[in-house]
Amino acid sequence: MAHAVVIGAGIGGLTAALALARKDWSVTVLEQAASIEPVGAGLAVAPNALRALDVIGVGDEVRRLAAIQGQSGIRTPDGRWLSRTTAEDAAARYGDPIVLLARSALVGILAGRLPQGALRVNTRVASVDPATGRVTVPEAETIEADLVVAADGIRSRTRSALFPGHPAPVYAGVTSWRAIVPLPGVTGASETWGPGLVFGVMPLAGGQVYCYATAKVSAGLRAADERDELLRLFGRWHDPIPALLAAADPAAVLRHDIHCLDAPLPAFHAGRVALLGDAAHPMTPNLGQGACQAMEDAVVLAGRVSPGKGLSAGLAAYSRERLARTTPIVRRSRAIGRLTRWSNPLAVALRDGAMRAAGRLGPGVALRQGDQIFVWSP
Repeated sequence: MAHAVVIGAGIGGLTAALALARKDWSVTVLEQAASIEPVGAGLAVAPNALRALDVIGVGDEVRRLAAIQGQSGIRTPDGRWLSRTTAEDAAARYGDPIVLLARSALVGILAGRLPQGALRVNTRVASVDPATGRVTVPEAETIEADLVVAADGIRSRTRSALFPGHPAPVYAGVTSWRAIVPLPGVTGASETWGPGLVFGVMPLAGGQVYCYATAKVSAGLRAADERDELLRLFGRWHDPIPALLAAADPAAVLRHDIHCLDAPLPAFHAGRVALLGDAAHPMTPNLGQGACQAMEDAVVLAGRVSPGKGLSAGLAAYSRERLARTTPIVRRSRAIGRLTRWSNPLAVALRDGAMRAAGRLGPGVALRQGDQIFVWSP
């Protein structure tokens, strides 16, 4: 049986492992952490990603466990709506709404379906030979693979080794905070835009709320208490933001600077190695498509490569399809991120006025902006 090694047990890597196993590959997943502990808090799974999860047989389980986004839209700090849509509108247009769940829940679903013995934690990959598929791990152990899937994240060592002259991901100009907060009764998702600031509210199942925020600051800054920093920035914004921050556990607030790859790679493969997710196309979170595109990558890759002959042709097809698909999404997300960084009062007023005018045309206008992303099938 042909053997695939997947580097990284995040959402993209686990989806790839399951998709390949369903195509009769023997799969080994190598994770450098001592256990699978997902980085992040909450996750929006868009209709395109739900279709990818359907391919590996977990879409319905995710739908059952997740909360539906319900009413959603963009607001101003005083609570006025700039644009709004509903889950019913999205489901009518795309076949599914956007569903919301904890990132750990999705990782648990995926990891629970891995073949017995497929996962090796606490295993850091030292090198990969793209010509032979040989993977070297600590103590000079080598693992022979017919296919290597590098899902090793935004700081991918594999990407750097395959394309050593390519520009690295750059700081996108904003830092981010994320937390899951227990606060029953919060309904409806929203993203609030202020001058150089964003605060997102995404209700999850069980009275939990996923909160995220971004601010235009220099890279590398940190606060002694990140919840206090959020209260300073957002504590006077509209309800339920102050209540969410008051209910947040300071120790549970995550902060990370946002980076993205502005120059697309020339290919998502070299030799027997395929890059996937953030290793291939790290993007800003403004479209909520980072994990969603990784799931797409995974099922497309499994559909193009064969355990038999024709691996090179299959990987070339994967590169062509996924470069064409992800490059405009990365650029569009980056462009939206730049809009959220505007802080000049006149520029902010013009931005908000344009969104408000579009919102008055009805939810269909806002939904149509998602057509190129959500109308996708494996």
